[in-house]
Amino acid sequence: MKILLTGATGYIGKRLLPVLLEHGHEVVCAVRDPERFQYPKLQGDRLQVVQADCLDAKTLENIPDDIQAAYYLIHSMSVSGEYSSMELQCAKNFRERLDETSAQQVIYLGGIYNESKLSKHLSSRLDVENELAKGQYALTALRAGIIIGSGSASFEIIRDLVEKLPVMIAPKWLMTKCQPIGIVNVLEFLSGVLGVKETYHRNFDIGGPDILTYKQMLLEYGRNRGLKRWIFTVPVMTPRLSSYWLYFVTSTSYKLASALVQSMKVEVVCRNDELSKLLNIKTLNYGESLTRALDKIQHDAVQSSWKDAFSSGDLNYHISEHIQVPEHGCFVDRRVHPITNASQTMEKVWSIGGEQGWYYATWLWRVRGFLDKLVGGVGLRRGRTHQHDIRNGDAVDFWRVLLADKKSRRLLLYAEMKVPGDAWLEFRVDDNQLIQTATFRAKGLLGRAYWYAVYPFHGFIFNGLIGKLSV
Repeated sequence: MKILLTGATGYIGKRLLPVLLEHGHEVVCAVRDPERFQYPKLQGDRLQVVQADCLDAKTLENIPDDIQAAYYLIHSMSVSGEYSSMELQCAKNFRERLDETSAQQVIYLGGIYNESKLSKHLSSRLDVENELAKGQYALTALRAGIIIGSGSASFEIIRDLVEKLPVMIAPKWLMTKCQPIGIVNVLEFLSGVLGVKETYHRNFDIGGPDILTYKQMLLEYGRNRGLKRWIFTVPVMTPRLSSYWLYFVTSTSYKLASALVQSMKVEVVCRNDELSKLLNIKTLNYGESLTRALDKIQHDAVQSSWKDAFSSGDLNYHISEHIQVPEHGCFVDRRVHPITNASQTMEKVWSIGGEQGWYYATWLWRVRGFLDKLVGGVGLRRGRTHQHDIRNGDAVDFWRVLLADKKSRRLLLYAEMKVPGDAWLEFRVDDNQLIQTATFRAKGLLGRAYWYAVYPFHGFIFNGLIGKLSV
């Protein structure tokens, strides 16, 4: 079957793609930025990549007319405060284009809506579902609550809170009930409904066997990790305070934290397990899903992470727009250090950031990350998805990977921290030398003042960094 996969660079899409290919399907991946799409092991006749942005209807003409089914895995929750109107417009453009193709089925993953009063996030998800249902194809809508898997936003928030805080003074929404589901089961449902006519023009709730409060989920994570935790709920914490609480303690962005807080006040419990019986899927309980997620992290085998989506920061751009580092009108700090072992030097460069840290004066990088958090930036808490592997589009602390090319021995990072300008950091090995270049394109007088203010620190940090990286 020829399938269109949207959101192929997102958390779910990255995991669903290999499943569809393993099942023998031909997959067309529609992505906004092909520069971010890296699947060298999966390249072949059954994989096609087209550039398509659902906010730009003209680009959707790149979608082939002969597709037979499509997955709609697009959301804009943490990109803009007006994400609901953006999501609805995306769905409308997508539906109109799909009606021009031979698609017989569209599969959509949304949220569970079993209360009359929904959060803005869940209302937007439902509006998208209703818009997609207007198409000439058959819509199969899957509705999920909290998804538990290595790299999922929900799991990473739970992980951050329990790992960092022995005692929590938490808002009362921690007593809200939900029905978490493991990512492995989400993928089973998504692939399982493909072409199943009993699911056409219908919606299904999907969840694991456990109905838990968020407090119970946090405590169970602690037990799984052998951590004793105490949680006290208070009724006086406003949604804004709750959002800031999540934002400063966890790796999430403020926009995502705010959207999640609103959703966490609403119970998300499945109506039934009809689809599990129809597809003969046995869902994992919460403890089993936790164990699988932690095992993936321990073995550095996280397949995808919400942090690697551009929506994990406050910037929204294409890699191709920034991959050419400007040379004129910029401040440049360029350092060169001799090396004797190029491969070992590259391995150190490829492991920079995250748990490894920045090799030299890491505490100063952490201070910079903390200051970034104070002004609404991403800070250092995103870390990195893989400890020793980097791909285009990955997040590395408050940097975004624009280019990671081991053949040309070049790593190029772009700053997603709050700065009055654009900043790049490049590492390149050439002729037994490590070349480290920091480039800053200032915006106005404030940008120039910023560069001169931090320049003394650059001399200390960047000189030490290149020395530690050189082998």
